[in-house]
Amino acid sequence: MKSFARAIGLAVRNRPTLIGVIFTSLAVGVLWGANIGAVYPFVEVVFEGRTLQEWIDSEVDDSVKRAGELTAEIANLRESLPNLAGDEHQLTLAKLNYVETDLQAETQATEWYRWIQPTVHAYLPGTPFKTLLLIVGALIISTAIKDAFLVANLVLVERLVQLAAFDLRKLFFRQTLRLDLASFNDSRNSELLSHFTYDMNGVVLGLDTLFGKALREPLKMIACLIGASMISWRLLVISLMITPPALFMMQRLSKSIKRANRRAMEEMSQLYNTLTETFAGIQTVKAFTMEGFERNRFHLSAKEFFRKSLKIVFYNSLTKPITEILGIGVISLALVAGAYLVLNQETHLLGIRICDTPMSLGKLFLFYGLLVGISDPARRLSDVYGTLQTGAAACERIFPVLDREPTIVEPEKPKTTTKPHRRLVFDNIEFHYQADQPVLDGVNLEITFGETVAIVGPNGCGKSTLINMLPRFYDPIKGSIRFDDIDLREMRLRDVRQRVGLVTQQTHLFDDTVLNNIRYGSPNATDDEAIEAAKKAHAHRFIVEKLDDGYGTHVGQGGSRLSGGQRQRIALARAILRDPEVLILDEATSQIDIESEQAIHEALEEFVRDRTAIMITHRLSTLTLADRIVVMDAGKIVDVGTHAELMQCCQLYSRLHDIQFKQSA
Repeated sequence: MKSFARAIGLAVRNRPTLIGVIFTSLAVGVLWGANIGAVYPFVEVVFEGRTLQEWIDSEVDDSVKRAGELTAEIANLRESLPNLAGDEHQLTLAKLNYVETDLQAETQATEWYRWIQPTVHAYLPGTPFKTLLLIVGALIISTAIKDAFLVANLVLVERLVQLAAFDLRKLFFRQTLRLDLASFNDSRNSELLSHFTYDMNGVVLGLDTLFGKALREPLKMIACLIGASMISWRLLVISLMITPPALFMMQRLSKSIKRANRRAMEEMSQLYNTLTETFAGIQTVKAFTMEGFERNRFHLSAKEFFRKSLKIVFYNSLTKPITEILGIGVISLALVAGAYLVLNQETHLLGIRICDTPMSLGKLFLFYGLLVGISDPARRLSDVYGTLQTGAAACERIFPVLDREPTIVEPEKPKTTTKPHRRLVFDNIEFHYQADQPVLDGVNLEITFGETVAIVGPNGCGKSTLINMLPRFYDPIKGSIRFDDIDLREMRLRDVRQRVGLVTQQTHLFDDTVLNNIRYGSPNATDDEAIEAAKKAHAHRFIVEKLDDGYGTHVGQGGSRLSGGQRQRIALARAILRDPEVLILDEATSQIDIESEQAIHEALEEFVRDRTAIMITHRLSTLTLADRIVVMDAGKIVDVGTHAELMQCCQLYSRLHDIQFKQSA
């Protein structure tokens, strides 16, 4: 429950709303008990055909008469004490103490009745029917006021909970943006979506229940308990004797509910994973006619979630009979004990004092009414345990992500270097994703500012991993990457990444306009600057001629309304607008059409001047831009040189050229 307590902490920070919730909950509870209190005047006054004046006068007379009888009984007991010995003396002495206590209680009751007697005679109706109208009117007004407080309470609770959920969603999203790429590999997007939707709804439901039912209904019960204890707290204790075993059963049941909810949430993450994989790869699914396979995979996942959800329903359903049995047991004990006391006009039960004065029928009915007033909130609370456990289970999935520290951290005392840098150094770089599978092994490379370097090699040789270390998507396991003499790990992440522009093969565009996608990462750039960048990337022509709204055209989710080549040219324009010190092109021209290739080549040739450029490419035309070509294999640099030099002395480069470059030449 520690994680759930943290969610509660987010809610209680909104003090004014919290105070409003507590105040309205108290008002609802007090008025709930007060309305049940109307049972007493109905039974004692209205049903007897009396007025309140007649009732208070009779109460005073009966109390005085009872006090006189008790005084006489005390005198007789005291007279008999000197003549008694042994057990009889002790029993008579104990009885004397009981009667003296009764007299004290009766005297206090008489004083209270006499205190309110003048007010009753002066201000309250003088006929039975008017008395009935007064009681009914007071009950209606009190109920209306209670309902007004209830409406306010429901609104305030929802405000409090939604504010907490708002803060939690912001914290969670902020944390996901802080996490490094390795964390996104470990936590699949489907799981993050599950946290944002299903789990977050569980937290909201848990908080709503906690500050709603779990606060309001117990206060109603407390109001009734206080009222019942004022009539006879001992009778109340006897009535509640079966409560501890029922609470123990509920506590055991709540643990099972929490486990079942956690497993259902894990299965929902798997369900999200199935959906996102299928939708993302829908073209592959249809191309290989695997719709049946995907239907079956979704069926199995959905059926498992159904089973686990059914287990939650089963556990939750057990709380209702336990609560009902508890309520019936409490009422039954009260019926038996209370009826014995009233019918026999006794104050003791099995030798135990239950009430100070004999209980009237009106008081007993009021006591029963208050117990019923307890049972109704208790019934409403029957599903609270399960809902709170749902919220707790959801928090236990969300807060570990919030607590996860990224592996890429900011330095305590950041350093920086000149702009632009003089040289970029990869010094003995070693890296692995898994300890027994090295990806980079002792990579050494120095690139002077303004130099263009191409990296080639077979798939899986570590090219992309190496350049992904430059913007610190990953840090090397051993070795260092330096701008001049400053390790990237000693620089602020923002400082490092503002120096780097990245264009990858898998181009991502946001569901926004073309202009805003070009300006992404350079929000202060003007429209004219963004358009000029598009011209340099040779994207301007297709934007104004082929897109309906030109630069105002929405590209769709992921740029789905554009072709692959169009997406890459917009991404290239985005990098050009950023004007970075280091430009990284990871197969960035792989989807450029042949017609545009020469123009793009000219744009790159102009743009890479006076900046460092690192390219991963298999296109011969792009390789001609490189001052040097680095050949990698199995995580190592095997050779460095110009195209002509490598064709003469590097067999791997020559083989790659024969296999791939000639086909694209």
